[in-house]
Amino acid sequence: MKQGTNPAQVLIVEDEPDHADVMAEALKRPGHVCTVVHDVPAAIDELRMGLFDVIVTDLRMPASANAVIALGATSTTVAPDGSDAGMRILEAAHKLQPHAKTIMVTAHGDVPRTRDAFKLGAYDFIEKPLDLDLFRARVNNAAELVLARHENSRLQEAVEQAGFEGIVAKSEPMRKVLRQVKVVAPSNIPVLITGESGTGKEVIAAAIHRNSRRASGPTAGGGRYVTFNCAGQSESLLEDQLFGHVKGAFTGADKDRAGVFEYADGGTLFLDEIGDMPLSMQAKLLRVLESGEVVRLGSNEQRSTDVRFVSATNRDLKQMVSEGKFREDLFFRINGSHVFLPPLRERREDIPALVQSAAERFASEMAPPAKGQPPLDVSVTDGAMMRLTSYHWPGNVRQVLNVVQNMVVSALSEERAKATLLTLDIRHIPDDIRADASAEDANWSSSAAGDMAGAAQGSLAGTSLEQIEKRAIRETLRLTAGNREQAAKLLGIGERTLYRKLKEYGLR
Repeated sequence: MKQGTNPAQVLIVEDEPDHADVMAEALKRPGHVCTVVHDVPAAIDELRMGLFDVIVTDLRMPASANAVIALGATSTTVAPDGSDAGMRILEAAHKLQPHAKTIMVTAHGDVPRTRDAFKLGAYDFIEKPLDLDLFRARVNNAAELVLARHENSRLQEAVEQAGFEGIVAKSEPMRKVLRQVKVVAPSNIPVLITGESGTGKEVIAAAIHRNSRRASGPTAGGGRYVTFNCAGQSESLLEDQLFGHVKGAFTGADKDRAGVFEYADGGTLFLDEIGDMPLSMQAKLLRVLESGEVVRLGSNEQRSTDVRFVSATNRDLKQMVSEGKFREDLFFRINGSHVFLPPLRERREDIPALVQSAAERFASEMAPPAKGQPPLDVSVTDGAMMRLTSYHWPGNVRQVLNVVQNMVVSALSEERAKATLLTLDIRHIPDDIRADASAEDANWSSSAAGDMAGAAQGSLAGTSLEQIEKRAIRETLRLTAGNREQAAKLLGIGERTLYRKLKEYGLR
């Protein structure tokens, strides 16, 4: 392997244990982590449950390796003589591990058969008896190609996220949201953002505007981003706020005033909590969205506006339409592109980064550094981060920000005036959050996180203890965003034990 290349996860499928051990030992020298199995069923289990960069499989395996491979809606039976066992593994790898590279190990007489493997997507092949130096080189080349693609994807994700300030997106659901925002932002298509309260709908709306062509428009209102909350507004006040009025339109109207549609002309208008808008106002809003013209209260003059329309709600608009509480034609008009923000409890990978980012921001605001001095160094202890990560956060991101702000205030009150390090610990977490999170920690530790994996995969009956343990480790590492120390604590094992099991199971 080239110096500086990360180790790869390699699955070795070889029915002869001695040969398999030799291959694994050869690949461990450059640092690869190898998982070794000796038959087709075990190989399929690993392909389903694991994550591999390179798969090395013998083309032929004896009758003892026969199995029926269930892949999606089809089942494939290995030939009785085992002559196509490797081909079946190649087929499974293509479906279950599409980013991995498969290398076939063949006898001299199997070279024509190996050509068929290339048609099915094999990366390379090597003949027996193995030249270990050549074998290592072939695996290294495949590993470097896969790992380079992983790195390119990671960098691309970082580039995509860089344009959306203030948005933490470590989890796949939030990365999907950002990819969608990047696509729809440059267009003029209306966007409807839905999700529970506190999930960050207003942040996504602002990101859509910042990454649109309207962020620097040519008109007087060009580039303007205008927000308006529809909740708790009477119909008359809503109409006045949205469309404006002329002098004398009602008592107290002593001068003309533009509404938010005119004020946002050339820019973006974000209507929050649109599901709370009265039905009669929904009809008036629909007319404006369709015609692009507003009529101020007390006037008959139509005024043209050019507005990018973004709306948000925590309500189920489809259900409201079926109940007659929201106009179906307005729903179709505002739902040009639908962005759904999942609750924080379904994307816990985002919590550690969100907590750290918020802690640094609040510390900087509350204790700004003196001129010429570095900003306050802020850290969150593992115990505190575990508690915060395991909490269910009914108030979502908004609640996290409030809690972290309180933690920073509490920690600052304990520090000396000239302290350069601010440490947030469990004692700084508000009592109600700490108590609830502590109970959830206990549940995690007692079950070794296995129930979470079992729920995702169905019943655990008939599953080997080894596979259950591997599932628990994978899910816990995902929960802690790859932090091994936190994962070990949640699993109730030592960090050295976890490290040994990671190597033993071939896990990242």
